[in-house]
Amino acid sequence: QAQLVESGGDLAQAGGSLRLSCLVSQNNFNVNAMGWYRQAPGKQRELVAAITSGGATAYADSVKGRFTISRDNSKNMVYLQMNDLKPEDTAVYYCNGDRLLATIHKGDFASWGQGTQVTVSS
Repeated sequence: QAQLVESGGDLAQAGGSLRLSCLVSQNNFNVNAMGWYRQAPGKQRELVAAITSGGATAYADSVKGRFTISRDNSKNMVYLQMNDLKPEDTAVYYCNGDRLLATIHKGDFASWGQGTQVTVSS
């Protein structure tokens, strides 16, 4: 089972940028697809960006053109570059991964990391 440590969340103003990082403690990290998820209070956790082991990416419509997911397999790291932040981006952001891309889309994981708080003021 992977251990996940998210970081980089902060307070930001609308229109600003943040870069989130996820450290994955798993020897076979390079074979996993990875996703970034977010959860606002009272709302269901949603997938916002995904990246396959080969580097193919996909994004939720709400963040397309603003967020970029990337990975560095040599460092066991996944990143989420967040530009043109909006107040509706306010949430706790989580990363997670699996060998199967279908699992990323479902978001059906037994455990999650602590997440990192992103707060965007208007």
